[in-house]
Amino acid sequence: MTRSGSTSTPKNWVFFLRSTIRLAILGIGFGLVIGSAIKMLRPSSVRDFELKNVFNKGVDSSDSLISRIRKSSNKNQSYKLELGSFNPKTEVIELSSRWASIAKQHPDLIVSAYMLILDDGRYAKYNPDIELPAASSIKTAVLIALLQQVETGKIRWNELLELKEDVIAGGAGWMALKPIGTVFPVHDTATEMIRVSDNTATNLLIKRIGGLDFLNANFKALGLKSTIINNFLPDLSGTNITSARDLAMAIALVDTGKVLGTRARDLFREVMSTSVSNRLIPAGLLKGLGVNEEDPDKTLLIKGYRVYNKTGDIGIAYADAGLIELPDGRRAVAGFLVKGPFNDPRSREMIRDLVASMIPTLVRL
Repeated sequence: MTRSGSTSTPKNWVFFLRSTIRLAILGIGFGLVIGSAIKMLRPSSVRDFELKNVFNKGVDSSDSLISRIRKSSNKNQSYKLELGSFNPKTEVIELSSRWASIAKQHPDLIVSAYMLILDDGRYAKYNPDIELPAASSIKTAVLIALLQQVETGKIRWNELLELKEDVIAGGAGWMALKPIGTVFPVHDTATEMIRVSDNTATNLLIKRIGGLDFLNANFKALGLKSTIINNFLPDLSGTNITSARDLAMAIALVDTGKVLGTRARDLFREVMSTSVSNRLIPAGLLKGLGVNEEDPDKTLLIKGYRVYNKTGDIGIAYADAGLIELPDGRRAVAGFLVKGPFNDPRSREMIRDLVASMIPTLVRL
């Protein structure tokens, strides 16, 4: 009897401990499942309260970032992203007046500016149709004419163009340094025309597209009333002309699908995105946002902006025009031209100031 009792007691204790441990583990697991379910199903007001405590301690809820975002989201719930159109509807008088004030600070500079938000038709202008030297900004219109012919099959995107004496140009670019007879594919030539503003590349394309008269007829057909190309690049005397409205319109026609199909439009955006010049419109946007960075493109991307632009610079005249993608998905086009004393830094700063002043109009809170 004694031996039997001493043997059964340890077994009972082992069984008891094992059962207790199993029940504890089961209870912990069940508690975790129930807790997670409650957390997911709890009222949104509780979650908001916790977020407010984490991100906005000591600030009244009406002024909190969360409250502002929620109000902004509710306000724009019915907003629908579409291609938009080049259809000016409502002038932003405050911005137009601001541009006039900025321009009058330097009366010896001739200034032209135009901006249109494609989604809602709001626009601003200052001498938008005055004809000024286009410099390299006219290369955007050349790119459009090229892609029209690529789209119709008249020019192949990988077609080879031969370098000849009559198209070699000074100024920007590296193609002029290559031996006569060197061949370049059209896609490379078009990219270099925009990327580093290669003048020889531009002349190669002008010649292949059909020449100056053909291009001028094409510009007119597009509705670019003030855009005329009279000479091959670099055109340092400023005979090739355009207007701020035309610069903006040319880009808008492509982005809204009025000119070029989807694939050609993609090529246009791809080529325009390679431009290395970011010291006018991109830098101006950052200035308006109160940011001073060495890499405007990268900083703008972080903030939700992207700019597809092409500048122009012949010393006596500066230009920049581009498509501006905004953080909420809307898009705007803008063009700027300034003519003044040779290599006057005020001309470049003028464009940046004009762009910076657009921020209150562009930003949607």
